[in-house]
Amino acid sequence: MLTASHVAAGHLRRALVSMLALAMAAAICPRLSAQVFSNYRSVGGVSIDADGLLQNATVDQLGALSQLRARAMQEIPDELNGATELRKVSLRRLEAAIETALRSGKPLPDEITCLAGLQQIRYVLVYPEQQDIVLVGPGEGWKVDKGGNVVGVTTGRPVMLLDDLLVALRTARQAADGGISCSIDPTEQGLTRLRQHVSTLRTIGNPQTTAAGIEQTLGPQEISVHGVPATSHFARVLVAADYRMKRLAMNFEESPVRGLPSFLTMIRASGRGMGNLLPRWWLEPNYQPLLRSPDGLAWELRGASVKAMTEEDFLTATGNRQHTGQANPAAQRWADNMSEKYEELAVAEPIFGQLRNCMELAIVGALVVKERLGERAGYSMPVLLDPADVKTVELPAPKQVGSIASLMKKGRNWIISASGGVSVNSWGIADNVRQGETPVQLRETAAPKENTHWWWN
Repeated sequence: MLTASHVAAGHLRRALVSMLALAMAAAICPRLSAQVFSNYRSVGGVSIDADGLLQNATVDQLGALSQLRARAMQEIPDELNGATELRKVSLRRLEAAIETALRSGKPLPDEITCLAGLQQIRYVLVYPEQQDIVLVGPGEGWKVDKGGNVVGVTTGRPVMLLDDLLVALRTARQAADGGISCSIDPTEQGLTRLRQHVSTLRTIGNPQTTAAGIEQTLGPQEISVHGVPATSHFARVLVAADYRMKRLAMNFEESPVRGLPSFLTMIRASGRGMGNLLPRWWLEPNYQPLLRSPDGLAWELRGASVKAMTEEDFLTATGNRQHTGQANPAAQRWADNMSEKYEELAVAEPIFGQLRNCMELAIVGALVVKERLGERAGYSMPVLLDPADVKTVELPAPKQVGSIASLMKKGRNWIISASGGVSVNSWGIADNVRQGETPVQLRETAAPKENTHWWWN
């Protein structure tokens, strides 16, 4: 599975020095926006070093990060602090606000990097008469929680980030080919060694010694990212959420919500074994069909949620994995439970809320490109789409993570680790459309007024 080793105090000091260096660089270079500092290094409770090694962040490291981010956070305008179900964000006016900030020679303000506190996008509205596209959804003011996450002041749900929106829009066209995904998996060589090693084991014996031997035999697991830059914050969210899911499943961490026992706990309680060394789960978006107005100028995203999926892999004698297309009943029960508890989990463990935000932004990006909403609006989004105008944050690309064994022997079989990932078929969701009148009514009332700011309630 994944390493749970802690970052040493020296690593923490170097991380903080790097963060401060970036903060100074942002003050010097206006194209380095505030989110470069606030999102640096630790996302979802994990840290990835310059060599691409993923590690679990320590409590002390997260606490220091939280303090740094809280001190860097600007005062929130009163109008943004209150919670609303329908906060509107004009992309055209957002671009103008970004250009104004860049000309001033200062980093982008928090209200821009935090997308006015948007926590979900329920409607995408097109206004050809104003050459604009407006995003609408729940929003509120934000704060930094004890883990360093930027979340809503009342709901605790993570806010959407400009950086993730930029990545979603700029990669939407390439996401049509294969979607967006990440995966953390053992190597074929490691699996071959593991199968040979496990065949020599008869009992668990000394658990620590046995686990250490298995971890060394399996070796580092590889991290792959497709559809978005591996160096992006967006990619870091995918990987961190996958990492957290597997740690919960394999009982490396206690669930922060009630009613979500680990997979191993469920197996022990059932008294039944399984013939799979490596259970496999992944997360994907789960939406109802999008609702489209008859003229195609108003869209509603409905039933936004995330679903945990599972499939049983068969491990051959040579160590190769083969997908069976079938789910192990025990693994399916855990996946169903994870899906049912996802809304609670997205608040208790904000990385899962960040993942849902990124999935939704990817769907919006696919919708904009697929339906040519920019062309219909007469608006090309030059600032949002041009990497030369606003650069997205660049982090070390995640490449590998040390294996850690969660041991349980059931009959002749061992349950040792887990594999899987995150899969976002954004274009598939954008293809699933129904026609309706509901978004038409909102489009009429949500139109930006002449003197409206780039966001309004």
